Amino acid sequence: MSNYHIKQFEEYFQVYRKSIRNPEQFWEEIAEEHFVWRKKWTNVLSWDFKKPEIKWFEDAKLNITENCLDRHLRAQGDKTAIIFEPNSPDEEAQHISYRQLHEKVCRFANVLKENGIGKGDRVCIYLPMIPELAISVLACARIGAIHSVVFAGFSATALSTRINDSDCNMVITSDGSYRGAKTIDLKGIVDDALEECDCVDTVLVAKRINTDINMKDGRDKWLQPLLDEAYHDCVPEIMDAEDPLFILYTSGSTGKPKGMVHTTAGYMVYTAYTFKNVFQYREQDVYWCTADIGWITGHSYIVYGPLANGATTLMYEGVPSYPDFGRFWQIIEKHKVNQFYTAPTAIRALAKQGVELVEKYDLSSLKVLGSVGEPINEEAWHWYNDNVGKRKSPIIDSWWQTETGGIMITPIPYVTPTKPTYATLPFIGIQPAIMDENGDELKGNQVEGRLCIKYPWPSIARTIWGNHQRYKDTYFSVFENMYFTGDGALRDEVGYYRITGRVDDVIIVSGHNLGTAPIEDAINEHQAVAESAIVGFPHDVKGNALYGYITLKDSGESRNHDNLRKEINQLITDRIGPIAKLDKIQFTVGLPKTRSGKIMRRILRKIACNETDQLGDTSTLLNPEVVEEIISNVV
Repeated sequence: MSNYHIKQFEEYFQVYRKSIRNPEQFWEEIAEEHFVWRKKWTNVLSWDFKKPEIKWFEDAKLNITENCLDRHLRAQGDKTAIIFEPNSPDEEAQHISYRQLHEKVCRFANVLKENGIGKGDRVCIYLPMIPELAISVLACARIGAIHSVVFAGFSATALSTRINDSDCNMVITSDGSYRGAKTIDLKGIVDDALEECDCVDTVLVAKRINTDINMKDGRDKWLQPLLDEAYHDCVPEIMDAEDPLFILYTSGSTGKPKGMVHTTAGYMVYTAYTFKNVFQYREQDVYWCTADIGWITGHSYIVYGPLANGATTLMYEGVPSYPDFGRFWQIIEKHKVNQFYTAPTAIRALAKQGVELVEKYDLSSLKVLGSVGEPINEEAWHWYNDNVGKRKSPIIDSWWQTETGGIMITPIPYVTPTKPTYATLPFIGIQPAIMDENGDELKGNQVEGRLCIKYPWPSIARTIWGNHQRYKDTYFSVFENMYFTGDGALRDEVGYYRITGRVDDVIIVSGHNLGTAPIEDAINEHQAVAESAIVGFPHDVKGNALYGYITLKDSGESRNHDNLRKEINQLITDRIGPIAKLDKIQFTVGLPKTRSGKIMRRILRKIACNETDQLGDTSTLLNPEVVEEIISNVV
């Protein structure tokens, strides 16, 4: 069926129209023809955005790992499923075939079962980008356990919050990780986190950096000996279409992180279908997404989407700058990468190094370039297009979210004409709407407002773990009968979409969504701090960086401000992780507030962005004089 692989612009419109006119029939055809089911569904879709409740492929039975592994064994068991490229170029890459991956996943699944993990149990995975990370994710899915991967750059406090929120029984970690020239003590972070967790019975520890670590009797176990003894086959647990597959935490604008719950069948169908089309993946291609599996991009487009298509997917352990800024290009040349999917932050950092490092390597294998995490700016787009793609590899600037599970607005390479800074057109089956502040839809082109989605797609998150009311309040209560993305967007004269940024208090820094409230909570724990406000400001590499306005309890205090800045950033690192540190900290006599006491972050944002001519009328503030003081002392 041609619907599964779109190759022409006219075909995109035909398939898109079909997917909008009769979504149920469209997705039923895709699901029926391209996946293995143990039992077919009784109903394709039932949904109600008011509750909200969404069910795809109701009553169907399946196991996602059968679709990612078992069904490929007969025809392409010897094909490479995962290429593991280590942190150091001196260490040999590993090629893991589908047959080997199947055996590794089965052994790991049996280890999980032998350690008391069963269907519905939550397993926290805190691992570097090593094969065990992908294998442990699939092993959980094999036996119906729910995986909760936590990015291994998060602090012990952030880790314990996530473990406790989903009541995990087990943590899978390693003795440590390599990150460029540094090593990180992951097991030490886990030990600190577990001081605050009563729910964890077992910690499985993979060896990576071979350092001496503390192993707690009765709780901690080395992973490899258990794998060696485990049986090499594992019967897959048969799951319901709507059984949870994983929980993945994303920053909220307020309160603790939100544990987004993704279910099995719809997520599988949508990630596989988007992967095939958005990257125009062909049989023998080598595909590389540079994300970490700790983020949704890694779940959908390193593990599940590629493997469901029988693809070869590359996992890279290290950073773009080690041992030098040519590392990405060296890997592309070495493995003859065909599709390359990375973040604007990485592109901007690499562009700053000049083109000599790019030109040193043969990038002629590249067919498709991708961008993810935040809208890519025009300068970075052109640099990427000219120097990496040599103007021959289309750039897919993809917009989507943890909550959406898969890519939502994107060009299809060699199909959709691209336009710098625009995500272009909705993917098949996606029905976007741009809304004004009164809740009315802005029809036609050349409009700007808030981006919503009118109709469910198969990989939409179903709830927030343990807090369905928050799910409803966050995504379905702002605009009636719509999913609200939290992003602003404009639609140009031909109907192309451009994402204009968050409209809530979430700031995207280096592609990571950072809620301001948890960062402010961390700062306010410092004994010298009275209150704080965080805003974003433009940064030529990160896209946005964080600017902190901080009022001290005693303004006459003679403390060393440089030391205070270091202490505050250390607090943030300890509570959340180094990704949330502030680039600029300004100590103020007060913060601009409305008469009801609300901090006017809009004004602070304008000052941080050096747009003081756009502050508007500040005379109605409770303390308008504070604004002048802040402007005169900008960092």
